[in-house]
Amino acid sequence: MKLLEQVAVITGGGSGIGRATAVLLAKEGAKVAIIDQTPESGEETVSNIVNTGGIALAVTADVSEPQQMQQAFQQIFEKYQRIDILFINAGINGVWAPIEDIEPDEWDRTININLRGTFLTTKYGVPYLKKQGGSIVITSSINGTRSFRKVGATAYACTKAAQVTFAKILALELATSHIRVNVICPGGILTGINESTTKRHLDWIPGLPNFVKDNIPLTENTAGTSEDVAELVLFLVSDASRFITGTEVWIDGGGSLI
Repeated sequence: MKLLEQVAVITGGGSGIGRATAVLLAKEGAKVAIIDQTPESGEETVSNIVNTGGIALAVTADVSEPQQMQQAFQQIFEKYQRIDILFINAGINGVWAPIEDIEPDEWDRTININLRGTFLTTKYGVPYLKKQGGSIVITSSINGTRSFRKVGATAYACTKAAQVTFAKILALELATSHIRVNVICPGGILTGINESTTKRHLDWIPGLPNFVKDNIPLTENTAGTSEDVAELVLFLVSDASRFITGTEVWIDGGGSLI
C-alpha cells in the first residue's frame, strides 16, 4: 500500500472527485478524514470506505468559516494523532453571467468557498503537516489557467487562476518543512459540480454554445471520470512524486489545448 498509516484530509469529499479520491486513498492504506458541509454526503463516503475495510471519519464544516475549519482539524488530529495529506478540493461554479449582471454577494460567495476555503484549509492544516512533512494537492481547473472559453464564469475562473499561484508560492514557503504543494487542473470530468452553477443571460454572445462546450480530443468528447482524477491525486501525494512540487497538472484529455 502506497499510503499505509498516513492520514489524508479531503475537503468536498462527499461527492465527485473528492469521494473518488477518498475511496482510492483509503484502499492504499490512508486513514481518511472527510470535511464536507453536507453531513449526509460525508457520511455516505465514510460508509463506502468502511464497508470495504478502510478507515474514515466525516466532519461537517463550511470551508469558508475559520472557526469551523480550525475545529475540524483539531477533531481530526485528536482522532488520528497526525495529518500527512491535504486534498483541497471543495468548490463551486457559482454564478455564470455577464459581468454587469453578477451581484457582489454572488461574486463573494464563489471567492469565499473556492479561494478563501483553500486558504483556510491550508492555514489550519499546515501546522499538523509540519510535524513530519507531507503533501498538499489543490483542485483548480483548466478554466482560468489554460482555457478561457467559459465566458461568464469570471469569478470561478479567477479563483482557479489564484489557486495555481497560491500553490506555487506555498511550494517554496513549505519546502524546508518537507511539504510538497501541487495543483491539478481538471477539464471535462463527470461530477456534480454543475449543480452549483447558476447561468444567466449567456445568450448575449453569438455562438456562445461553442464557447461553453467541452472538447476532449483524446476520447472523442467523452468526459473523464472522477476516478481518473483520483489516480492523479494518488500519484501526487505518494512517494512516486517525491521530487515534484509547485507544479500544475492538467487532466482534460487535451481539451484545454483547443
